[in-house]
Formats: sequence, C-alpha cells, structure tokens
Amino acid sequence: MSTMKYIQLEPQGDIAIVKINRPEALNAMNTDLVSELSRTIDILAADDTVKVVIITGAGERSFCAGADISYMVNIDPMQAEKYATSAQGVINKIERLDKPVIAAVNGFALGGGCELAMACDIRIASSNAKIGQPEVTIGIPPGWGGTQRLMRLVGPAKAKEMIFTGKMVTADEAAQIGLVNKVVSVGTGDNLPAEAPKGDAAKEKERAAEVAKILNRKLMDECLALAREITKNSFNAVKVSKMLINRGMDSDLETGLRLEIYGWALCFAHEDRQKMMSAFLNKGKK
Repeated sequence: MSTMKYIQLEPQGDIAIVKINRPEALNAMNTDLVSELSRTIDILAADDTVKVVIITGAGERSFCAGADISYMVNIDPMQAEKYATSAQGVINKIERLDKPVIAAVNGFALGGGCELAMACDIRIASSNAKIGQPEVTIGIPPGWGGTQRLMRLVGPAKAKEMIFTGKMVTADEAAQIGLVNKVVSVGTGDNLPAEAPKGDAAKEKERAAEVAKILNRKLMDECLALAREITKNSFNAVKVSKMLINRGMDSDLETGLRLEIYGWALCFAHEDRQKMMSAFLNKGKK
C-alpha cells in the first residue's frame, strides 16, 4: 500500500498497523522518517475505513529509540528547532487523530520513542520493554513533548525523577506508574523452544531470538484484540470521547463538563446512536 522507505502501513480490515521500519538504528527517527510518519498519519486521517491505528517498531528489539543522535551531533540551534518542530508536529498529529491509537511497545521506547508512545491513547508493552527519557545524558532536555506529556501521565514528581536521572524503567514499573496500560509476557503455555544446552552461546542466542518473536506476536495479538473491542462500538462516539478527554486535560472542570454536554448532545444527531439504542431495546424484548 505504501512505497515509503521507513514506514510500513499494514491495513487489517478496519484496523491499520503502522510499523517504524529502521531496525538497523533501533527504529530511531531521522528527518526522513519523521516526514514519512507525518504523511502516513495524514493518509490514515483521510481514510474513513480505518477505525483504530496500532503503532509499533519493526523487529523485536525496539519500538523507537528516539531522535537520531548521529544527525543531531553536528546541527546548530536553528536546525535543532526545525527538527523538534517537525517531530512535535507529527506527534501532536497522532494525539489529535480522530481515531484511537494504540502503541505496541516492543523493546526500547527511549527519548522520542517514549514521546511518540505517550501521544498514543493506549500503551501496551512487551515484558522486555525499556522506557525512558535519557536526553539529559547527552546534554539536552526532552524536546518532542517529554517534559509536558510525561508529567500529565505519571505526575510531576515521577516525571522529574525519570527526566533528571535519564534512567529507563522496565515494563512492569511503567505499568505501576501508569505509563503503560498493560504488560504482555510469555508463559509456559506459549510453546517456547527448548532450553539451550548450558554454555552453548550460539544456541542460547538463537533461543532468545525465538522467544522474542513469540513475545512480539503475543503483543500484537493483544493490541489487535483490544482494537477489535473498540471497533465493535460506535466509531462516532469513540471519536467524540477521545476529543473530549484530550480537550478536558487542559481545561478547567467546568469547561470540560460543558464541552462534554455538547459532544454528548451532538451524538444524538448520528445514525449510530439511533440504530444502536433501538437494537439494545429490541434485544431486551426477545
């Protein structure tokens, strides 16, 4: 469907999977990747058949390792401003997309990768995920939304701890602090390959790669199952709900509640509402 170099777009019925495909750089986002991702979001925004979007990274090691340090090392403040503006532009576009976006966090989500995941509506992580904002360790603060979205998700104290230390958190800790919704792990029932013989490094590496593939498959299955749960509902009502939550985050309660009444009332003009309410009532009569 797409001829892009760094983004794979895989439609699955009314769900679209967006894969950041630069595994040799742990899916870090260079300027070309940023503009391709922006184009992809525009395509999805215009496609009424797509009801839910899942964003993930190609391979098993990384969701997205953030900005491209090999590009940043030699740029001046003007180029840095341009880079951050375009990256924030696409990340904001994801947040404002009028359909739900699920981040399937497979492996590293660092810096811009964490910022990208935070702009999604729901984050599901594999048990091997590592999430963080390590920018201060290379002399810059987060610049793609990290100082703003992280505190809104986990509170200012935890956000400051993560940003000031630059340390990564595990998937389980991310779940405890509310940074991810759910962690997916492999268990005994998952048809795992046999243990490698002790001391056989090549076999151990092979087994680890196989387990990582199984884990990634489980993660995607989990995200697709969640996406299907959402697509069963009124797309219009879900869309309005997303807009109300996003707008309400930065409004006072009274404004948010008034907006909610308008959003609620507007849905009464939509055919979904009439159909679904009548179906519900008829079901009760059978």
